[in-house]
Amino acid sequence: MNRRDSDDLVRVGPGTTMGRLMRQYWMPAAMSSELKRDGEPMRLMLLGEQLIAFRDSSGKVGVMDHKCPHRCASLFLGRNEEGGLRCVYHGWKFDTEGACVDMPTSYPDLNAKDLIRIKSYPVREWGDMIWAYMGPAGEMPELPDLEMALVPASHRYVSKKWQDCNWVQALEGSIDTAHFTFAHLSFDKDEDEVLDIKKHFVNPLARMNTDHMRWIAEDPRPVIKISPHDAGLAIAGGRLTDGDNIYWRIAQFLMPVHAYAPSSMPGENIFGQSFVPVTDTNCWIFTYAWNPERPLTEAERQGYANGNGVMAVVDENYVPRRNKSNDYLIDRKLQKTKSYTGIQGVSEQDAAMQDSQGPIADRTREHLGPTDLGIMHFRKLVMDAARALQQGTAPAHLAHQDRYAVRSGGCVTDKSKDLPAVMVERFGEATGYVGRPRTAAAE
Repeated sequence: MNRRDSDDLVRVGPGTTMGRLMRQYWMPAAMSSELKRDGEPMRLMLLGEQLIAFRDSSGKVGVMDHKCPHRCASLFLGRNEEGGLRCVYHGWKFDTEGACVDMPTSYPDLNAKDLIRIKSYPVREWGDMIWAYMGPAGEMPELPDLEMALVPASHRYVSKKWQDCNWVQALEGSIDTAHFTFAHLSFDKDEDEVLDIKKHFVNPLARMNTDHMRWIAEDPRPVIKISPHDAGLAIAGGRLTDGDNIYWRIAQFLMPVHAYAPSSMPGENIFGQSFVPVTDTNCWIFTYAWNPERPLTEAERQGYANGNGVMAVVDENYVPRRNKSNDYLIDRKLQKTKSYTGIQGVSEQDAAMQDSQGPIADRTREHLGPTDLGIMHFRKLVMDAARALQQGTAPAHLAHQDRYAVRSGGCVTDKSKDLPAVMVERFGEATGYVGRPRTAAAE
């Protein structure tokens, strides 16, 4: 990439090319479980903006500028009470929509409080996450029909993790189906117990059988196929098997920040992630698993809390215990004997590689190859949308939030089939769409 495109791709602050695109969509801001009624406010940095979030006495959530408009004291220090957040400097109080509802320093007959508002953003709760819309008031779209939010709460698990790099390189790792051969597998192909893979990828505590793992290990050059659709891209990587079949691992990218992992076989839990920029150099990754057919078991939930799937083992602040500050607890002996990385945990292995690219990867130094086709299509899709928005054309995907209910996953099919036929065989539809009406139970 040239320097201008590289910069425009990763910068998300107000007024930037990608920042304007991001603000056209609903963005995950926090997990619902992080805010309690009349509980303590939460610092919230989102798309380079310093905000505050709180849940009022009725359960409604507010997301707003963290500075009181009186003397600019931080509302993080405020008192959450009786339907609003009170600044403890001079007592001005604000509701979840940013309106001043009490101004004890002013004379009542002046009605001065009616003239004061804090910048606030529309908020929705959807799929156990709090979403904020930071774009133009008259252009607010529907929430995306992510399938994980459409199923009952008993069918899903939601968490998040901090990452010390730009959102783009974190997301690109999730749609890169080629890196699995080295980043996640053992180089000892005679062993059935391949590091953490059984723990992370077979149902419920290990998800791929040994044939699948062997095919990934023996074919580091998957053929990449792309299928654009109304919500984003299906990105498939096909590997040779022992016979006339291809082992396909099909990921999904959904505009502008969501991606689904490619490994799930029919009936297994599906994994997804939303890569939400905090600033240009770090991000929150919302991680989730769901099963369309049944509730998740307690063993599965405990496994995810312990770092299974795309989840990381995190502390009370959702910072991974294996992180940049401690070199991901890399084990050099393990690296010599079994693992290419010497790092435990699929999530942590990914984070180590992505963080090591730098706070913002220098894409002008890259040399991309055939297995990077999905990365190229992702970049072109989001950059074309951002450039078109600069010229006054809204992203086409905004009109298709009902088409976000797609699935990812793996399958083994005859090598004569093209990707649309593979998608129909695996999901019943050529883009992986499995949408259905929203229900009260889902919300």
